[in-house]
Amino acid sequence: MTEFARHARLAGLFYLGIILLGIGAEGALRGPLINWTDAAETAQAIQDRLFLFRLSMVFDIGMALLDVALAVLFFRMLRGVNDGLALTAMVFRLMQAAVIAANIMALYAAGQALPGNPLPALERHAAGYDLGLIFFAVNTLIMARLLSMPGLAPRSLCWALAAAGVVYLLGGLTRFLTPDLNTMMQPAYLIPVVAEVWLMGWLLIKGPKVAD
Repeated sequence: MTEFARHARLAGLFYLGIILLGIGAEGALRGPLINWTDAAETAQAIQDRLFLFRLSMVFDIGMALLDVALAVLFFRMLRGVNDGLALTAMVFRLMQAAVIAANIMALYAAGQALPGNPLPALERHAAGYDLGLIFFAVNTLIMARLLSMPGLAPRSLCWALAAAGVVYLLGGLTRFLTPDLNTMMQPAYLIPVVAEVWLMGWLLIKGPKVAD
């Protein structure tokens, strides 16, 4: 497990960066500008704070870059546990990063639509994000399995990651199959938030000691 311990703290730092950029882009910069029931208000808010809206795209680009780096790093850390599963997890995380990166063009289109209606492009972006989460769901489920196989991580953390994977999968599928149900299940996303912050903290604090 030396390979895992050697890179655990760096993986935790990458994860911290992803979380901060994601919260910053959606929660702090972009989210407050969007009123899904009022296109005119949303257009005006984005125009008034256009730099912040554009900065949210830069944050998303940074998040995608860190996701690629973390996917490769996790593969290096976990290939000694199960090479096939580690490779599969990396591919699905890279797929998610590719979808998120391509999806930034929907945000660009929303900005280009001003002073017209930006909501259709923003809705495409939201749907694209959930599409990416379907791939990430598979990655998360595999990661839960990989971390549990040699007893690397606490069993409770592995179960939390598995639950997060299920939420991501259901969230992505309901976006396209039953949008009303997708709206109702939004509170369930608290589970992935807790699981991913827990994993990040464990990587930073406990991960480097797993070989002891």
